[in-house]
Amino acid sequence: MLRVENLVKVYKDVRALDGLNLEVKPGQVYGFLGPNGAGKSTTILSTLGLIFPQEGRIELFGEEVFRDGRFDEGRLVKAKARVGYMPEHATLWDFLTPEQTLDVIADAFGIPRAEKEKRIGELLDLVGLKEVRNRKVGKFSKGMRQRLLLAQALINDPELLILDEPMTGLDPKGIAEFKEIIREQRKAGKTVFFSSHILAHVEEVCDTVGVIVKGKLRLKDSIENIKREFLRKAGYTIIIETNKPVDWGSVEWSVAPLGENKYRVVASRDVREEIHDFVAGQGAKILTMQVKEPSLEEIFLKMVQ
Repeated sequence: MLRVENLVKVYKDVRALDGLNLEVKPGQVYGFLGPNGAGKSTTILSTLGLIFPQEGRIELFGEEVFRDGRFDEGRLVKAKARVGYMPEHATLWDFLTPEQTLDVIADAFGIPRAEKEKRIGELLDLVGLKEVRNRKVGKFSKGMRQRLLLAQALINDPELLILDEPMTGLDPKGIAEFKEIIREQRKAGKTVFFSSHILAHVEEVCDTVGVIVKGKLRLKDSIENIKREFLRKAGYTIIIETNKPVDWGSVEWSVAPLGENKYRVVASRDVREEIHDFVAGQGAKILTMQVKEPSLEEIFLKMVQ
């Protein structure tokens, strides 16, 4: 669906992309994470032909659209007709209404009038702007503008939806609705690639995560596998509560009391079975046992460091 190989983009003396390799497969919801200045937006803009990298290769829908400083304009135009893009920063026409805005963009894609009118109505309903379809965009809040930007990204019924920091400016209700729209797009067979610095949003809707730091992809995997690998390297933190005190003097793990008959065990591997046997050997019972999983934010911060 989208493949980037050894992509390099240099701004004066800054290497925004430093041999980036990235692949988004059909049907994925791919969360693209990175600190400010890591190269997220540069990657997206390069993919869409909006800036020119110096080196590397970009492929969209199995067609090579860029190689070593040159775009194939014909292939790029055809590919972009199948892409929906929601930029992080965009200027909307303040003197137009949402309905008029989508009408202009639909015309740019060559969508027939009958189909266009139906599509505009469906999208305004989807993003919650149906009631203000005839209000001038210049009077819209930041959150309402984000909703309209999402609608314009969906106007051509894209196979690949690219979203750059899409939930910025939305209230909690808008964020929840936005996440549900992304899930519905996946159910409809769409591929979604979106960048964000709000890690909780990525964790809730993405099945695959890529982390970019200083222009290089440092990690790419499912969230489940990322957490499992992080636990393997960083150690397991296990919280247990017993029905009476336990003497931990002879174990190899690190144990700290958290309260009456409650303990935190840190080990280099999953030792839950061994803990169970050790506690039972002292005539005690485990009332609760829980592996404390790291959040995606903890993993991300550790990687950035």
